[in-house]
Amino acid sequence: MVGEEETQTSPATENTDLESTSWKEWPLLLVKGFLMGSADIVPGVSGGTLALILGIYERLINAIKSANTRFLTRLLTFRWQAAFQVVHWKFLFMLFSGIVLAIIFFTRVVPLQVYMFTKPELIFGLFFGLIVGSIYILVKVIDALDWRHGLFILFGTLVGFWVVTLVPTDTPETSLFVFFSGSIAICAMILPGISGSYLLLILRKYDYILSQVAALGESLEPVLVLLTFFAGAAVGLALFSRLLSWLLDRYYGFTLAVLIGFLIGSLYVIWPYQDRTYHETVRKTEIVDYDHPRAETLREHGPDKNRPEYERLGPVKTDGPEKRVEIQTIKQKMIKTTPYIPYLTREDAGTQHFWSGIIGMIIGLAMVGGLDYLRSTELE
Repeated sequence: MVGEEETQTSPATENTDLESTSWKEWPLLLVKGFLMGSADIVPGVSGGTLALILGIYERLINAIKSANTRFLTRLLTFRWQAAFQVVHWKFLFMLFSGIVLAIIFFTRVVPLQVYMFTKPELIFGLFFGLIVGSIYILVKVIDALDWRHGLFILFGTLVGFWVVTLVPTDTPETSLFVFFSGSIAICAMILPGISGSYLLLILRKYDYILSQVAALGESLEPVLVLLTFFAGAAVGLALFSRLLSWLLDRYYGFTLAVLIGFLIGSLYVIWPYQDRTYHETVRKTEIVDYDHPRAETLREHGPDKNRPEYERLGPVKTDGPEKRVEIQTIKQKMIKTTPYIPYLTREDAGTQHFWSGIIGMIIGLAMVGGLDYLRSTELE
């Protein structure tokens, strides 16, 4: 006999078949979606992590689950009004509008991926503080915390640590494996502590999928590859969201304990002080005159590698009447991290941005405190 835990259900699972979202929630859900989108941009950070921190994780799972066969049947038979009565479209629309806004903002206005290279301690310190603070808050949510929950937390920690420390390997590019990659990546994106983009890196399909997006319009092959990938994502999302919903309905405390363990396991790659290893690929090449201003700048100052993309000089071309040189655009992807502790495992800080990491962690902890207060006022 397990006890009351078997019958403990999530408070967010009541009336999950009905759309209860009010338009008055749009500003708050927009902000929460914005924070989730910000997390998805950072390798190693999952949008599901922020959903859990923000107190909307179960609503998100139930909203995804609401896009069921009833919805698809009514949609395909052009009964659109009836279809949108069964899906939580207002919640998804409000939340995903914030996610899209974050992706646009942090890639076009404030390039977060650039700051991950120029100020990695600050960015990763911020998310480290967010996760540490959220672990403490989520532990308080579990009713009647006992040794069994501790075992589930330990299990989640070991699994999370194992996943985020996997070494990328060579994988096939068959349709079946692309479908499988889409299913796995989308599951990780809604799973706290595990990043979908990081799993794509492990599966060696991150650059492959991005290259297919870049090649759209050149031939039919990229379209077929992306359709296969998104079909896998749709199937994975449909199945995994139902599994998570079932676990939260029946084993809420134990499931939450495993998710907390995933968060703890992910701290290994989020720790701001890391020696980071990047895989470099030549994205494009350009032949210019040897005395071109860009070539002169690169000869004088060298390449600026503290960016996701940088330029470097390639071979000099002397086969024509004029001397020319190749300029290569290099794209960097992080594939491995090795954490260190400033002043303990290193004689010095190991980085000139030591205090940036400390400040980032403090800001992250403060943000979690504010989010927890915001969530508590919502529940009152």
